[in-house]
Amino acid sequence: MTRIYIKDLANHIGQEVTIKGWVDIRRDQGKLIFFDFRDVTGKVQGVILPNAKSAHEVGSKLRPEWVVEVKGKVNQRPEKNAQKEKQNGTIELEILEIVILSEAVETPFELGIDVNVDTHLDLLPFTLRSEKSKAIFKVQATIARAFREYFGGEGFTEFQAPKLIGDDAEGGANSFDVTYFKHIAHLAQSPQLYKQIMVGVFERVFAIGNVYRAEKHSTTRHLNEYTSMDMEMGFIDSFEEIMNIENGYLVYLSEILNKECSADFALLKASIPVVPAKIPRMSLRDAQVLITKETGKDCTKEPDLEPEHERWLCTYAQEKLGSDFIFITNFPTAKRPFYTFRNKQDPTYTDGFDLLFRGVEITTGAQRIHNYNDLVASMKEKKLDPEKFSYYLQAFKYGMPPHGGFGLGLERLTAKLLGIDNVKEATLFPRDINRIDNLLSK
Repeated sequence: MTRIYIKDLANHIGQEVTIKGWVDIRRDQGKLIFFDFRDVTGKVQGVILPNAKSAHEVGSKLRPEWVVEVKGKVNQRPEKNAQKEKQNGTIELEILEIVILSEAVETPFELGIDVNVDTHLDLLPFTLRSEKSKAIFKVQATIARAFREYFGGEGFTEFQAPKLIGDDAEGGANSFDVTYFKHIAHLAQSPQLYKQIMVGVFERVFAIGNVYRAEKHSTTRHLNEYTSMDMEMGFIDSFEEIMNIENGYLVYLSEILNKECSADFALLKASIPVVPAKIPRMSLRDAQVLITKETGKDCTKEPDLEPEHERWLCTYAQEKLGSDFIFITNFPTAKRPFYTFRNKQDPTYTDGFDLLFRGVEITTGAQRIHNYNDLVASMKEKKLDPEKFSYYLQAFKYGMPPHGGFGLGLERLTAKLLGIDNVKEATLFPRDINRIDNLLSK
């Protein structure tokens, strides 16, 4: 008999069907044995009646997480037993036959109960099966798919950036070294240099892929491997265009999440943000003046925002500007990478931005230097050797348009959307200073 997905059982009332999935819960009530079965589409309650001797014999062995094939009859529940608010709450599967496909050892605890983060991460092959985890990563998959849909619809071409790179690691010290035959390579900290090269090919490009930062942080917001969603576009007049197109993506994402993931947000007690048609924008200098004025703590001489300032600005944006998001623009040149375009009025500041959301920075973006000589001069100013970037610099020797882009951290965005305090819980298999699947030291 052809397998029926659990979500479709209500279309087969009065019929015999076959489902395949996991035993979610078992409940014994006298001579009756009740089960909740689950598959990728949902859950359904099944019951073995006393007269179903063959099913009773097999069913008496079943425990949570056993994998089974179940033949049964789909029955309408009596009105008094119906749970109309639940999936399949008005039907029940009368179990006729059970085939055990795979047995499972006794589970360490009931699936879905709250456990500490390390226990959750130590047992991810099990804990990822919980409804909470599935909701988190369904939302995450939707975020990435919406990124592809939106930028594909805007005329961008997706490309795959390499993860092994040479000495042109953006000048950053926080890169992982990798033995590459007789040489030392590095794990890429971003696809930045390659997406700029690709602007010379397709004008508009995007990439979704893993990046690596050898930062010795052990915090709730840092990872050593994460997924970066990047875009780069040519022939821009201003970095404002980069903010505008990211704004457009976030509006589109909000629409998709409301359409497809409302139940997941409800399960996680999270709210889908309303994204303004134009997210508020404020220069770093103006933001620091505002923070100093409102808090009494002078931060006007700081080259960047402290985490507490990011949180304060997000609260301000929400309460005063009606937005969960705020762009902070024009950071000091000294704090930005060599390829960042200088502000024409004040070259000590850049034409770039950070996007803050619910207390944390989720995006860094900017217009890039597109003139070859200016780019080489910027490298030298940053104490970088242009020879190590000769491959990348070819793109600029052969002509590059004014361009810019941004990078958006998938896991951090997921965490902030869903109100998750620790980004590791919004990461399928987190890598940090303490863990590669298992803890590195016990």
